[in-house]
Amino acid sequence: MSVAIDIKNALKKYGDNVIIPDLSLKIKDGEFFTLLGPSGCGKTTLLRMIAGFNTIEGGEFHFDENIINDLDPSKRNIGMVFQNYAIFPHLTVRANVEFGLNNRDYNKKEIGPMADKFLKLMQIYEYRDRMPENLSGGQQQRVALARALVIAPDVLLMDEPLSNLDAKLRLEMRQAIRDIQKEVGITTVYVTHDQEEAMAISDRIAVMNLGEIQQIGTPQTIYHRPVNEFVANFIGRTNLILADCEENEVDVLGHKVRIKDLDYKGKVKVSIRPEEFMLTDDKTTIKAVVKDTVFLGLNTHYFIELPNKQIVEVIKESMIDNMIEPGTEVYLTINTEKVNVYTEDGSKNLVIAHEN
Repeated sequence: MSVAIDIKNALKKYGDNVIIPDLSLKIKDGEFFTLLGPSGCGKTTLLRMIAGFNTIEGGEFHFDENIINDLDPSKRNIGMVFQNYAIFPHLTVRANVEFGLNNRDYNKKEIGPMADKFLKLMQIYEYRDRMPENLSGGQQQRVALARALVIAPDVLLMDEPLSNLDAKLRLEMRQAIRDIQKEVGITTVYVTHDQEEAMAISDRIAVMNLGEIQQIGTPQTIYHRPVNEFVANFIGRTNLILADCEENEVDVLGHKVRIKDLDYKGKVKVSIRPEEFMLTDDKTTIKAVVKDTVFLGLNTHYFIELPNKQIVEVIKESMIDNMIEPGTEVYLTINTEKVNVYTEDGSKNLVIAHEN
């Protein structure tokens, strides 16, 4: 069983210091939902309010129709996975996984088979008699996840569970977490500051900043149509260029970009992802100069100076013997389909406004 989570007007403060001023959020039953944002944005604080580890100064928290504000954490039927694993060093892998079952008065005959199910699901059955000190970081995190899931919680809460793992292991574990969550079908709230991780595993993402939700949407929506400059900068890379807008046409350094039904006049900021700049032989486009190159295997990142002296990042698929050298003069055009246009202060996406 899993539940939907409904948060209404949440308030969290320490004395006069307000961390979360007024936050409302609905998470669907069985959804993999990620709270994403920079350090100090309030995402872990919100997760701990859901768990019952932090007090709630205002608002209402519901699991389905049941309000949980004053419910003890042990009564909320949650599973929790922490950044530092938090498994018991003096217990074997099996004993760690069985711990929650023993504390919930399950029949002794049921405990072994239930633990075995999740040991096998997490691919750590062969390590069941090992002590944690003899496991890798990834194996320890699998133990923590098995222990959290074996008690059949209504909600699984995960606080930056992969941040202590090396890069390759993070990729393996995020896919394992995604696969297991889909198989079990449990409502999952996941906290991370890693945008790529969030996009890879989530059904929906809430981007947070300074205790407020900036945008909620699917990974695709948030990446392609960020609602404001903060989200555009935080999700992936982007180049922001000041431009003039005249109704449906934006003048980017002399290069005209047409946006259907934009209907806006004034200064704007144009957001162009590095992969949406295109090199061209057309000398009527934007003239620029390559200043630096970074080879990253599949792709090469070019740092290019525009006529206004602004440096932009352009990403192109790497070629075996065709690296563009620094100092090379190039011409750029723009894939207008994925361009976003913001008000000069960056607070509003004008493209979303006309699409809706």
